Amino acid sequence: MWWFQQGMCFLPAALVVWTAASFIFPYITAVVLRHVDPFVPYISDTGTMAPERCVFGIMMDVSAFLGMATMYVRYKQVEALLDVDDLKLLRLNCIGLWVGWTSSFGMCVVANFQKTTLFYMHLVGAILTFGFGALYILLQSVLSYCMQPHIHSRTIYLLRLCIGFWTLGSIISMFISSVIMYTSLIGVDVPRKLHWTPGETGYTAHIISTISEWFLAFSFISFFLTYIRDFQKINLRAEVDLQSSHLYDWTHGHNPASHHNSRAPSEVSPLLAGTT
Repeated sequence: MWWFQQGMCFLPAALVVWTAASFIFPYITAVVLRHVDPFVPYISDTGTMAPERCVFGIMMDVSAFLGMATMYVRYKQVEALLDVDDLKLLRLNCIGLWVGWTSSFGMCVVANFQKTTLFYMHLVGAILTFGFGALYILLQSVLSYCMQPHIHSRTIYLLRLCIGFWTLGSIISMFISSVIMYTSLIGVDVPRKLHWTPGETGYTAHIISTISEWFLAFSFISFFLTYIRDFQKINLRAEVDLQSSHLYDWTHGHNPASHHNSRAPSEVSPLLAGTT
């Protein structure tokens, strides 16, 4: 059996590969069409003009879905591993799920509201994606700390903690350089500025900001790589428990269900249950 066939590790692997492709393909298209400068443009700039914005939007929406699925599987795995008495960790695990899903929703907003058209909505999406994404990494690192050494190894905890510091450092660097860039370009429509000339005002701050954004994006990707070995040890299944042998709401008269087995199956399907 290949490694990606073990458990559900294909899910974080697919998330990482697809998300990386969501950055790279629009970037190549935008550079070839000369819509952006080849030297580290903003990721959002590579999804601003057609046709690359169409590719960027679709691929990022799929990444958001894969991210939500991956976070749900992680939630179910931690829930199954923790004791029912660990109320604080169970609550923290639930909070982490909703925080992660909020980050994924922000990714959809970033992908579908270009900064050159609706800048403030794009900015809200970026705050949701990066801010809640960093908080998700922090919460998962705390869970990993509390679950080691009996459930998690110390190595995994330290690795996730290092990625968390990488993420935090990238956010701080991007924020500071962006503030410097915008304050030095008063009167310039910076969100619509896609081409930069070396030596012009704000160029250095712009480059630091874009590099920080790429570092931030790949820190998120790197974090989900740490799930691959964990996901090799979990499978999910859907249990179908039908409660009726038909789909009619019989209020009077003859009920055809009486001709069938009295043990009527169900159509109520609970949420996926994790097995570790």
